[in-house]
Amino acid sequence: MFFIDTIELTGLGNRHYLAGGPRTAVAVDPPRDIDQVLAAAARRGVRITHVMETHLHNDYVTGGLELARVTGAAYLVPAGAHVSFARVPVADGDAVTVDSGLELRAVATPGHTPHHLSYVLRERERPVAVFTGGALLIGTVGRPDLVEPRLTERLARAQYASAHRLAAELPDATSVLPTHGFGSFCSSAETEGDTTTIGKEKATNAVLTRDVDSFVAGLLAGLDDVPAYYAHMGPANAAGPAPVDLTPPAVADAGEIAARLAAGEWVVDLRGRIAFAEGHVAGSFNFEADGKLATYLAWLIPWGKPVTLLAESPEQLASAQRELVRVGIDRPAAAATGKPERWVAEGASLASFPRSTFAGLAERGTDGVVVLDVRRDSERAGGHIAGSVHIPVHEVRQRLGEVPAGTVWVHCAGGARAAIAASLLDAAGRDVVAVDDGFDAAADAGLTVVTG
Repeated sequence: MFFIDTIELTGLGNRHYLAGGPRTAVAVDPPRDIDQVLAAAARRGVRITHVMETHLHNDYVTGGLELARVTGAAYLVPAGAHVSFARVPVADGDAVTVDSGLELRAVATPGHTPHHLSYVLRERERPVAVFTGGALLIGTVGRPDLVEPRLTERLARAQYASAHRLAAELPDATSVLPTHGFGSFCSSAETEGDTTTIGKEKATNAVLTRDVDSFVAGLLAGLDDVPAYYAHMGPANAAGPAPVDLTPPAVADAGEIAARLAAGEWVVDLRGRIAFAEGHVAGSFNFEADGKLATYLAWLIPWGKPVTLLAESPEQLASAQRELVRVGIDRPAAAATGKPERWVAEGASLASFPRSTFAGLAERGTDGVVVLDVRRDSERAGGHIAGSVHIPVHEVRQRLGEVPAGTVWVHCAGGARAAIAASLLDAAGRDVVAVDDGFDAAADAGLTVVTG
């Protein structure tokens, strides 16, 4: 008998796995906060004997090296990956015993990276699952454009060949267990569904239903912007990440918060967007702890810039710290918890701005205001409000000068990114209204939506 436990990190849109038998197990693509993996192993009563990476990750800092050190497990990394630490190099066809009658066999699946491997879990030589990392995902494949622009088309074609190899070599009933594809920007497209098999992918996935040229053309045409922090993840993983420190940061009082803002540091309010709009420290930015905090904060903040976190509770602060270490933002410069009134000097006022909906915008009318669309290019191509200005959220702070004069009604697809952008505009002294609404409501409200 075997088991496979899934460790889901919804904030980054990734999954990680612990798989094994009655006594021993392997960890596949573990996150940096390894305590979750250790807890899963403890619940199963198994010893982790191997830690395996499908590739050097571009979207998060791995916990593989530290997990192997703590457990004494062998650390298996693709032989083609250039790293600065001792590891067990793995190549196509290599196999390791997981437990009695259970083994993992490496299959070369280049495409997401040149050195990418998938691992087939075999029970008494029968394939039962394949850990596909960033190769074959649910309904799509991993992006081929994260390594080197000149390699993108070549890697896209390799991705096609890798998917077809898996489909040809594995039974239809084999479970496909990818690392990416649940909201991660390492996925080349949005995924649908929660589980899949080789047979399902053969019937529905474009990489397995289209010819190579049309697949590659469609894949390349659909690629969107790459989060800026990705440039730092690969090198960090190749160098060997340090252990994490999740102890609470130093407490900042109102005076220190003001001083850090004056020094040009980032002060990030983790509360929900409704609470932030109602009252916040002037100059602070709103990245909701319950949203894609790590992705968007790491994408927007100048790399290495000190950040002070403001949270409504110690629990919210601790959760945010955990999210941020996964993308290499290791230690907040300082933090404060509680009510926003405690974060400003006595007698000082909190800043605020209004929120509305697309119906509110339609009632107000678009004449005399700026409608700012902060969605990605691919989203805007599917339809946008006539006359709106388009600046993706990750470019807003650098392009503030391009936002026309006037009150700015800022929107995205659902409200979360609009809240980030509204806080950036508010901090820059602009009059702003955050549209907290789903974009489908724009046309229903009577606003003119055009495509192209």
